[in-house]
Amino acid sequence: MSVLRPFHATDMFKFNHVNLDLWTETYAINFYLGYFSRWPDMCAIQETPQGRIMGYVIGKAEGTAPERHGHVTALSVAPEYRRLGLSRKFISWLEQVSDENQRGSFVDLYVRCVNHAAITMYESFGYSVYRRVKEYYSSMGLGLNPRDEEDGFDMRKPLSRDPMRRSVRANGRDITVSAHEVP
Repeated sequence: MSVLRPFHATDMFKFNHVNLDLWTETYAINFYLGYFSRWPDMCAIQETPQGRIMGYVIGKAEGTAPERHGHVTALSVAPEYRRLGLSRKFISWLEQVSDENQRGSFVDLYVRCVNHAAITMYESFGYSVYRRVKEYYSSMGLGLNPRDEEDGFDMRKPLSRDPMRRSVRANGRDITVSAHEVP
């Protein structure tokens, strides 16, 4: 049986196997440390009884009411632990923290427009595309449509403080903004 626990700074020395994925952004140590120190309640790992990291989520709180929200900065599960429901567990946990601890109205995340598996997964969790952000990501050089490689979808899910669902829109795939317009 695995356990979800807070992400500690020393875990950075044990999570390389989780980041060995084309879609996972790997950041500098000071980036992770900044998150752990500012939003410790929004960073967690799942580990085996033997202490092997299965995956992690790193989030933060942004904005002020009524736009206060949780943000999924990074979510990654090691390939050998995928399809076990860990991503759903991480997202549900971050939604609860965003709603109860951070008093957010919604949770948002960004995903590459060509990452169809992740988009489908997030949609199954209740997220919808709010807008397309041009050139949000650097090109991965896959030889696909360069526009899709660099663009990201801003996906959102309303929380209990948004019963009228003002944080989402039905036509989000039709709305395009520049990365410079996104705070």
